[in-house]
Amino acid sequence: MGAEIAELASMGATAVVQAMATDAWADVRLRVAELFRRVEADAPAEAAAEAPAETPAEAADAAETPAPPRPVEEPSPAAPPETSGSSESSDEVTARWQASLRGLLEQYPEAAVELRSLCEELTGEAAGKLTEGVVGESAGEVAGELAAGPDGHPVPPVRNSVTGGLQGHVIQAASINSLTFHASSLQSALPDPDGWPRAEDVDPVALGVRPTHRIPALPPLPPYVLRDRDDALIAAVTRAREAGGLVLVLGEPFAGKSRTALEAMAQGLAGFRVFAPARGADLRGLPALLQGRPGRYVLWLDDLDGHLGDAAGGGGGGGLEPRLLARLTALGVTVLATMREDAYDEHRHTPHGRVLDLATVVELARGWSPAERARLAQRAGRTGDRRLVDALCSSGPEGAAAYLTLGPLLWDEWWRARRADRHPRGHALVRAALDLARCGLRGPLPMDLLVKVHEGYADVTGMDREAVPDAQAWARERRHGLLRFLVRGTGDTWRIAPFLLEAAERQDTLPPVDGRIWRFALAVARTDDTYDYPSVAATAREAFRRAAEAGDDTALHNLGLVAESLGERAEAEEWFRRAADAGRPESAGRLGRMLADRGEGKAAEPYLELAAELGDAEAATLLGKLLRERAERWLGVGREGGNMEAACLWGDLRLAAGDDNGAFESYYDAIRAGCTEAAGRWASLLLLWNDRGTAEVWLRRAADSGDKQAAQRLRDHFDAVSPYSIDLELREDADEGKPLAAANFGIFLECRGRPEEARPWYEKAYESGDPHGAFRLAELHKTADEPAEARAWYRKAAALGHPGAERALDEGPGEDGSGDTVIG
Repeated sequence: MGAEIAELASMGATAVVQAMATDAWADVRLRVAELFRRVEADAPAEAAAEAPAETPAEAADAAETPAPPRPVEEPSPAAPPETSGSSESSDEVTARWQASLRGLLEQYPEAAVELRSLCEELTGEAAGKLTEGVVGESAGEVAGELAAGPDGHPVPPVRNSVTGGLQGHVIQAASINSLTFHASSLQSALPDPDGWPRAEDVDPVALGVRPTHRIPALPPLPPYVLRDRDDALIAAVTRAREAGGLVLVLGEPFAGKSRTALEAMAQGLAGFRVFAPARGADLRGLPALLQGRPGRYVLWLDDLDGHLGDAAGGGGGGGLEPRLLARLTALGVTVLATMREDAYDEHRHTPHGRVLDLATVVELARGWSPAERARLAQRAGRTGDRRLVDALCSSGPEGAAAYLTLGPLLWDEWWRARRADRHPRGHALVRAALDLARCGLRGPLPMDLLVKVHEGYADVTGMDREAVPDAQAWARERRHGLLRFLVRGTGDTWRIAPFLLEAAERQDTLPPVDGRIWRFALAVARTDDTYDYPSVAATAREAFRRAAEAGDDTALHNLGLVAESLGERAEAEEWFRRAADAGRPESAGRLGRMLADRGEGKAAEPYLELAAELGDAEAATLLGKLLRERAERWLGVGREGGNMEAACLWGDLRLAAGDDNGAFESYYDAIRAGCTEAAGRWASLLLLWNDRGTAEVWLRRAADSGDKQAAQRLRDHFDAVSPYSIDLELREDADEGKPLAAANFGIFLECRGRPEEARPWYEKAYESGDPHGAFRLAELHKTADEPAEARAWYRKAAALGHPGAERALDEGPGEDGSGDTVIG
């Protein structure tokens, strides 16, 4: 390395000294000085501290003032040498420059590329302009006449000795003072071509190919699938291999331009060394760098619009322009580039885009043809690469390349949107569709369902900052003009985009589907014939088993629900028992009902009581019924044993059960045993049987004994009440909209032979939600021999739950004339 530095420093010194006597010296001086200035500016602080106090710029300011020469032994790489003195030979000046340049190269090796380029330019262009020196085979002298210096004093003649054999050029000057040099700066030093990778060894991702989803044990990129334009591209690359030139792959974003071009490069330019500069890098030094090298080279310019420019300064400095392309072509360099169509249209007719006129353009479509999809299917089948299989199954008009490369980008966008300052509600809406699809519901789902499900994500915060319509718009927006997170079905139904579902199956960042969402999914699958409920239930069972093994008590309850829905009652009971024992009240209620249905009421009671105490109304009701049955049993035993209180309470239970005769007998037994409360209950039963005389006697007897209920019944049933007062009271209640009052007033009118007056009150009752109003209207139509109208009102009453209307529909003939009921 030291010998190479010495040789380059010698070449540079000779070229610079020779240029001093030419018309190009002013430009050379500026370029060399700029080289020292730039290196000085890039030097570390400690190197700058050791540099001379005078910078090249300061030396330029003092260029008219002679300065003593710097000793050769103490060169400074941070500034060019000062040249002065009348007796200094050209060899001495050259030696000083050589020492300074060598010090520069030893401390800053990256300056070698620029210095070499400068040397090649000077030896080729400036040599013809040098002042002619003395050329001979023997020693000679060059003498000048005395001349006056700036101060008017005579300046000694310059004597330059030339010895040795054939000499090139000799500089003759009275004096050379401190000089400042400037050169156009390169954006970066170019790397050694010997270190450039070969075309078949390059990393496609490092050279611009967008990565797909990574799958363990598989290469970073899926296998390449041949495109329809590959033959044309290979042909263009082959021609450029022989003669050099620019080959441009043109297409829309995400068309697969970079991957296709690199595959063509690996195939058509095998063995070539590849240089892939950064966007905006200065390429002007490439020809000089590659001049005379024996290898073959390819310049890779992904997104060519970032590398366009005029080397003369007209459009970007050191980018690719026609003259630079011509120099590279002359060296046999192949330039392979990609470019988006919109960028091509933008730069095509601009000054810095003139190089596009020289390109061989191969257009690549983003959408895949049937032939390309057929090759994709073959490749996916042969390799089994999951990414190709997904692209084959799920990609659409956007093309397989766009599908593969956009997936990771959009997954990242959706996942980061969960933060409160982004789109948390939109993220949750998409996640609801994604989780339901993970449960097996992969078809379109109502937006109302997604809205209901998405509210339950406790780990997504800040949803109150984003309105639901805004979140829906964000989730349905087309990304890069191609893919959406949610894809519309029919109407207001939506399904998750396939690329998100496929990505979720490979990610470990997404938590397992929550049991709450599984219950939504099971409810939908059970009522929607689109889905196979047993299949969804089987998947849910496995998910719940894993959660239960991890200690989730809720999963035990969910396992019971799944087993119960599949008719596996024994297994369901076991899961509910485990969950109830773990303190789950909903499981206790379920288990209690199962035991009660099986006739094990006593075993069911503690579970029902646990659920009832925590607000389970159904469990409380069932527990009351079970307790009533047990109470009736034991009160019956007490009655048979002659206990009058047991006889009275047993009569209440029998009356509530509809057993009037059993209640009558029990009350009578209690009365005979001296129970005054039984007298009032017995009298109430007589009223039901319309035995008013006997009932009044017993009511008065009970009232006299302090039974307040009996006294109230006496007032209600035996005090004189005129029909007019009843009419007025019922009308007032109906006018005020009291519950059931409109129907009651209609019944009052109908009972008094005024059915037409009753109709509007029945209609009002029906409109208020009282099914009895519809039922009475049906009865009026039936009496009037209007079966169709009667049946219509029976249906309305039945829809509101009226049992009499339901019986009437079941008993009556169908509308089609058959005996079967037809309910539409």
